[in-house]
Amino acid sequence: MAESVQEPTYKRVLLKISGEALMGPQGYGLHPPTVERIAREVKSVSDLGVEICMVIGGGNIFRGLAGSAQGMERTTADYMGMLATVMNALAMQSSLEEIGVFTRVISAIRMDEVAEPYIRRRAVRHLEKKRVCIFAAGTGNPYFTTDTAATLRANEMACEAIFKGTKVDGVYDKDPMKHADAKRYDTVTYDEVLAQHLNVMDASAIALARDNRKPIIVFSLDEPGGFRGILAGQGTYTKVQE
Repeated sequence: MAESVQEPTYKRVLLKISGEALMGPQGYGLHPPTVERIAREVKSVSDLGVEICMVIGGGNIFRGLAGSAQGMERTTADYMGMLATVMNALAMQSSLEEIGVFTRVISAIRMDEVAEPYIRRRAVRHLEKKRVCIFAAGTGNPYFTTDTAATLRANEMACEAIFKGTKVDGVYDKDPMKHADAKRYDTVTYDEVLAQHLNVMDASAIALARDNRKPIIVFSLDEPGGFRGILAGQGTYTKVQE
């Protein structure tokens, strides 16, 4: 088992988590112990020598689509959502650096006092130096979700896989929280995800991953050691691939 841990399945990955994952037991905002727990999961994988990018949603603070539904102009609402992702990225950076992991927050919207601007070659160099790169502010454009931003950055950074951390241990044919007979898939194709409307990522993100043959690993972020375990060839997850 020790040998498999020393030789992780992937050398460079992108971890996508929702903003809601940082809420912990709260109904909104940031829960510092939860942020710290996730940071330790990331450190455990970084310690294997894996190069890690992260994209964190902003739904724990503000969700553009929800704001739009309440009458706010969509573009403005989406930019507010992007700013929420920057706040989450800074919180994660603080927790990671507190435990000795060097990080860079890289924003698609220029805000030089708090984050680096997105320059692909510079970001790649950070990864090569084993710094965790946290990509914030989505793609910098309204009407695109952080799922799409995660897939875009994973392709630009030449990541070998996208890890989608959720509250359940994979992709199910229906909500396992509501249906006891829900069936979990070990593997599922991109086209099946789209055709069956499986709740993995939005359609644009899935199509972008499919076109670039980027596998998506869906796993439970609430399972201690789950992220590291999958890279060591263990654990329960669903792999979305061709």
